[in-house]
Amino acid sequence: MGEPSLRRDGAWVGASVPRREDPRLLTGRGRFVDDITLPRMLHAAFVRSTEAHALLTSVDLTEARQVPGVVAAFDAADLGLGDITALLDRPAEEFAPTAMPVLARDRVRFAGEPVAIVLATDPYAAEDGVEAALVELEPLTPVVTEAAALAAAGPPVHDEAPGNVLVDVSLFATEGIDGIFGEAHTVVTVEARTGRQNALPLETRGVVADWDDRDEQLIVRTCTQVPHQVRTVLARCAGLDERQVRVTVPDMGGGFGQKCVVGREEIAAAAAARLLRRPVKWIEDRREALTAGFLAREQHYTARAAFSGDGEILALDADIVCDMGAYSCYPFTAGIEPLMASAEMPSVYRVPAYRVRGRAVTTNKAPTAPYRGVSRPQYVMVMERLMERAARELGLDALDVRRRNLITEFPYRGINNVTYDPGSYLESLDLCERVLREEGWPGRALDDGRVLGIGYACFSERTGYGSGAFAQRKMQVVPGFDISQITMDLDGTVSVTTGTLSHGQSHETTFAQIVADRLGIGYDKVKIVQGDTDRITYGWGSFASRSVTIGGSAAAAAAVKLGDQLRALAAHLAGVDVDSCELDGDGGVRAGDRTLPFTELADVAYLRAHLLPKDVGPGLTATASFDVGGDGTFSNATHGCVVALDPGTGGVEILRYVCVEDCGVAIHPRVVEGQARGGIAQGIAGALFEQVTYDELGQPLAPSFMEYKVPTAAEIPDVRIEHLETPCAFTANGAKGAGEGGTIGAPAAVLNAVNDALRGTGVELDSTPLARADLYAALNREAS
Repeated sequence: MGEPSLRRDGAWVGASVPRREDPRLLTGRGRFVDDITLPRMLHAAFVRSTEAHALLTSVDLTEARQVPGVVAAFDAADLGLGDITALLDRPAEEFAPTAMPVLARDRVRFAGEPVAIVLATDPYAAEDGVEAALVELEPLTPVVTEAAALAAAGPPVHDEAPGNVLVDVSLFATEGIDGIFGEAHTVVTVEARTGRQNALPLETRGVVADWDDRDEQLIVRTCTQVPHQVRTVLARCAGLDERQVRVTVPDMGGGFGQKCVVGREEIAAAAAARLLRRPVKWIEDRREALTAGFLAREQHYTARAAFSGDGEILALDADIVCDMGAYSCYPFTAGIEPLMASAEMPSVYRVPAYRVRGRAVTTNKAPTAPYRGVSRPQYVMVMERLMERAARELGLDALDVRRRNLITEFPYRGINNVTYDPGSYLESLDLCERVLREEGWPGRALDDGRVLGIGYACFSERTGYGSGAFAQRKMQVVPGFDISQITMDLDGTVSVTTGTLSHGQSHETTFAQIVADRLGIGYDKVKIVQGDTDRITYGWGSFASRSVTIGGSAAAAAAVKLGDQLRALAAHLAGVDVDSCELDGDGGVRAGDRTLPFTELADVAYLRAHLLPKDVGPGLTATASFDVGGDGTFSNATHGCVVALDPGTGGVEILRYVCVEDCGVAIHPRVVEGQARGGIAQGIAGALFEQVTYDELGQPLAPSFMEYKVPTAAEIPDVRIEHLETPCAFTANGAKGAGEGGTIGAPAAVLNAVNDALRGTGVELDSTPLARADLYAALNREAS
């Protein structure tokens, strides 16, 4: 690991120390789900629907069970599991609850939906068993597009959702807004669509499940962001007590939100393990991931904004339709995308009047789950296009229009009833522009015939959603708090539990830094325990950039409590007042004229308990919880992007990318930079490359990486990152979340840069991913 180094002020927080995970992960000693092999283990494969919409008239597994190596095969009736149902506490006109069966029965609703599970001694035999299964389907008219869903000309996807609308909510409607539009100097409109994407974690979904007769417990090892939610759903579906389900998460290769919902295949595999009393492993292959895994991002915005003659925004009116696919995900429901967009679309701008309608429609496609950013890449793109379009129509500089409308006084209570805590919205824009100007980009020209364009995007990211913020969505399952327990051992090292979960964010390091500072020990003396429902009291997992803001604050609070115990014990042993005792920053307590090392205090707490005060029990452990009151905290950033368009091919090359980010206090600056760079890569992917498409029968047209275009290192530019720091006033370390910001800003920055390059063509593009044919046509418009 090298020699740990602290910041100059002597703190671990803020130091880019060597990551504690790296020696294990970089030398191939990590342990992922597919690395787990148990005696007598069976391998699972799923029989999947070949139709997008059909009545399921028969499932015959007789031949499948005769395949050599196949041990068993089950359909929905064989497993007898309850359905997965996510709920909102909203009236029927706003929300239509729909159930997702673990295995389809009676009806299939997308191509790739699991119908039966085959268990065999090796994965090849399991696949052979799948091929031998006979499934009879009576095709129904598939609903494949938003227009078809809302037209409701054919059979509904769900009988419980007439009109194929799962969510229809108008959160805000300022009185008199039509009059504002009628009297405005300028009204601009943007209609934008964003393509359906796959989050593409490097490690696909997977599970190894085993029934333990001694403990009467189903042990489920799976790569999930929400282990306690998996436990709850599995217990309910299988009719078990929650204590009879233990969910553990080994090392995990990415999640990006796709794994923060409960999947069906994991439940089915665990149920089969219990039924057979043998371990069962299922590893999702990439074709399954691309066609039957949870998808995201397919959204349609029609937005207009009213502006004064000098560029001040007066009103915003938006209609948002999100294609959520065949089912509502648990626990967030199909409302996750339209509710997020509706609540936060004003973003970093002072919008005095606002009206919005958000709808989630159901179609015969694979269902949608959150994906890094959750609607914010889309609505930020729309807001930034509105700013650009207004500037063009008014003859103003687009950055000056932004500056006129950015929130600059904090705390700021928005028209969306959200209070924004202090940020650096204007400062980040100014710095981003200055960096690009100092690099000389506005004045550069290319001598190869390509056309340059520069684009910007300003945005905020609400992070650290507490229970109150989630409750505003009226979810029946309300995430928010985190609980942390810390225990000191005899050698003075500590173990700290957290209900959050790392899937690449370096929690083993960053959480250790937080705790180490609170106790005054080396961060290498702190072990972070995560991803085990038997060891963690309760946890909501990792999503929405909540880990350091909420989980880190809970861990810090637990460490402070332990420090108080150590001071009290030292005071008792030294015979001094506890108020005169303090942690010495070097693994001990100063008590009067004595310094008692933690090891000496732990020796008394465990091995010589007769020396403890009469009202103090043995051991050194503390538990604390943390929840964010109010509306959470807001990170912010400005992205600047320089592109070159090739008139000969319609190709786009990103020449330069600058990110000015403010996530409050950065616990580990290099980790923050890594999060930003990875997020920007995913945002660029959505802007230029990735899209899941379907034919008119609902068959997926991107089942492999030959069709689903994933950018490589050759397409992702070097990213310059500049840090600003506006500490949060109510998290333990002044930190704000940093997990999603890179993704949020990139599509808007790229799209604005491309439109800047197209300025002389009279063409403006508002949807992503950008099609090379459209760019070629625009660049060659005059020639044609």
